[in-house]
Amino acid sequence: MAFSAWEKVEGIEFKELLYEKKYRDRGGGVARISSNRPQRMNALTNDGWTEIVTALGNAESDKDIGVIVIAGVGDHFGVGGDMQWEAAGGLQPLFTAQAPEAEAPGAGLLAGGFDTAITESAKPIIAAVKGYCIGGHHHLAYHCDLTIAADNAILGQNGPRIASPIHGYLVSSLAHVVGIKKAKEIWLLCRQYTAQEAREIGLVNVVVPLSKLEETVDQWCEDLLNIVPTCLALIKKSFVSIDKYLEADMGKILNEVAPDFFTRPEVAEAHEAFFQKRNPEFWKEARKAAG
Repeated sequence: MAFSAWEKVEGIEFKELLYEKKYRDRGGGVARISSNRPQRMNALTNDGWTEIVTALGNAESDKDIGVIVIAGVGDHFGVGGDMQWEAAGGLQPLFTAQAPEAEAPGAGLLAGGFDTAITESAKPIIAAVKGYCIGGHHHLAYHCDLTIAADNAILGQNGPRIASPIHGYLVSSLAHVVGIKKAKEIWLLCRQYTAQEAREIGLVNVVVPLSKLEETVDQWCEDLLNIVPTCLALIKKSFVSIDKYLEADMGKILNEVAPDFFTRPEVAEAHEAFFQKRNPEFWKEARKAAG
């Protein structure tokens, strides 16, 4: 197994990603998309999420690329959305009538941009997870075809705790990965799971020592590059229909449950509690009203 060194892709400049490619000496290459905000534990704004879609589109169109790897620069895979950006209103345009159309390039979270790009890609996509894999990065990882986790990985959701209005198939599709009961536990309770616990419930395929993570990813890429590319595409497309029907609910549920979501006191309280590192008090207004 011999790959060239990773090289940054020329002609594409990203604010929040590192985008690289490398190639085997006997043909076939790998594209790697890494969240590149290690100073923020790789938390991304919408710039980063839409850049993932752009990078996936580039890798998909490159005939020399056979496998795509999604990773993180530094110690962590990523902790989801940047809370300072979210608390400042960054999420609101994605979940209102003014949000971009689903068909628009890089339409962001409302359109399920990166999730759809992963599932619709004809090329196998591996998540190389280390450190924290939380929130948006967690459901980025579980939408990948394969997940290789370092033994220091911690996986889980945090959105409901910090007032992220993520909903629809980005949530419900986890049931196809771990089953409905476990998916509800993960999303409703916002617990964190070790790499070994994640493997036991099907969130990851294999757990390896952190020092062996890149080596293992390379070996899996090599194995995939030795399989007929068209057959891999057929296999991937065969799974698309499992989640496809779920996309129709995206954007509707929020309007049904809480059309005033972004003006609710509980949202402001969730953000304040997060930044102040204290337990939130979502029920204090209810107690006052009860009297």
